[in-house]
Amino acid sequence: MYVLAMSLILGLPGCEQADLAMARCLILGLPGCEEINLALPTDSEAGALYATSSDLTVQVNGNVAELTVDQPSRQVRRGGSLWAKVGPYIYLFSNETEALLREYPGLSGARVITRTRADTEVARAFLNRDALNALTWRRAKNIAGRARVGGTRRPVLLEALVEWGEDHTDFEYNTEFMR
Repeated sequence: MYVLAMSLILGLPGCEQADLAMARCLILGLPGCEEINLALPTDSEAGALYATSSDLTVQVNGNVAELTVDQPSRQVRRGGSLWAKVGPYIYLFSNETEALLREYPGLSGARVITRTRADTEVARAFLNRDALNALTWRRAKNIAGRARVGGTRRPVLLEALVEWGEDHTDFEYNTEFMR
């Protein structure tokens, strides 16, 4: 291969101009071509980003970071379907998730699953890594932050987060909690 490429570069008889350009690309590399880092985090590396949250576990399954969060049953009973739906989005649209997807380009996305302490799944949402750009990440974190701070007093903030989440994720809700 090297001998063929060198003969093309040197312009030996029978080599055309197009072959010369192709040979240069073979040896020197194509401009703009870089090796893509597709490293995946370990469970502990992914979990370290969420170290401030004690009510969740992080596991990497294939190329998906999966967060499992305990959601108190009384919270779901008291808040009804709105609180059942909002759970995954509180964690999904966060600085931690944005950093996780930015630092580990091998991840296809992040999934948050909320469960009761009795291990009954309440809701899940999957955010594809390309679903948000820099501008929409800012908007998502703003909506989620407002919901975290004021959602108990102003349920409309929780509703806005659920609407944003449903527009930008693949989600499922347990019908048992949607009454």
